Amino acid sequence: MGVYNESVGVFLAPIQAFLEDDSVSEILINGPDEVFVERRGVLERTDAKFHDEQALQAAVRNIAQFVSRRIDDDNPTLDARLPDGSRVSAVFPPCSRRGTSVSIRKFAKGVPTFVDLINRGSISKEAARFLDVCVYLSKNIIVSGGTGAGKTTLLNVLGSRIPKNQRLLIIEDSSELKVHTDHMVLFETKPADATGKGEVSVRELLRAALRLRPDRIVVGEVRGPEALDLVTAMNTGHGGSMGTTHANSPYDSLVRVETLAMMGETQVPVMAIRRQIASAIHIVVQIKRMPDGSRRVTHITEVMPEVDEHGRYQIQDIYRFIQRGRTPEGQIIGEMVAIGNLPSFMGEIEMNRLPFGREKFLAPEWYRQLVEMNKNAA
Repeated sequence: MGVYNESVGVFLAPIQAFLEDDSVSEILINGPDEVFVERRGVLERTDAKFHDEQALQAAVRNIAQFVSRRIDDDNPTLDARLPDGSRVSAVFPPCSRRGTSVSIRKFAKGVPTFVDLINRGSISKEAARFLDVCVYLSKNIIVSGGTGAGKTTLLNVLGSRIPKNQRLLIIEDSSELKVHTDHMVLFETKPADATGKGEVSVRELLRAALRLRPDRIVVGEVRGPEALDLVTAMNTGHGGSMGTTHANSPYDSLVRVETLAMMGETQVPVMAIRRQIASAIHIVVQIKRMPDGSRRVTHITEVMPEVDEHGRYQIQDIYRFIQRGRTPEGQIIGEMVAIGNLPSFMGEIEMNRLPFGREKFLAPEWYRQLVEMNKNAA
């Protein structure tokens, strides 16, 4: 843990072994006597304990001091990034009723690639190649999923596929992305000081970024009114921009972006915002943490550029994960397949002579039979 280990490691001695264990992706502390860890997507309780509540609070305060944040009775929550990239969130009593609650999310060393995701079973080879095509063609992409689903990992992979001659600006609340590209500018928000001054939000950074000649913009997580600014940027010459959001389905992700875009003081009518979103976002990639702990891309969905006569978004799945069963050990069996829909930008793929023909979008025979059986059953 480097300097962090020397400075505050003594306070975190009860969980030091987990911090150094690469197989542990998250450490969850529910008061001084209850510590869980996540390995390969599965939570397990450990025997680790802190001496008492005061020892746990001392550890959290020391972390906060090390990263120039504060947590106390007046500010009982902490959201911080450690020098090694780990993300720490904490809540003090009485807001946390059973004692101080802490989450330490560790990030894998190195930058993952599509090959890594394919080998893990997170995505199929053809679906990965299609996303590569979308990045090359500067399609605007939203990665959607729940907490811990793997959105940041997937965004790292997509961002690293951006052509090296393009200028990329990355804006994050807490820096987590590890995108590998040649021309990249990194921005991170700044919390208010003890007097409540000096805060710099994602929205302010996004507006500043637009003046810095970006080719593409990546927002680590869209969680506030900056959604409207990102959508506007996507619609005004910054194609190939990306972001993540919390939602349970591709359609829900569009509704989520719409809701966030209306959180500010904007007076834009809702139908105008919907049309902007439909025009701005081309692809939604849905990722999910499955019951067996694996992370899988479940949908790659195209957003049509117009809402329908009722003002609803029009979407079509291009690839979808189909579960076909489970092993005796509980592991999910399934595969991601094309379901027979051609993307509306197929002409662009062919005009650019990209080696991804129309046959790549044909649904396999077993899937067509499954669809037919479901129609007959209905």
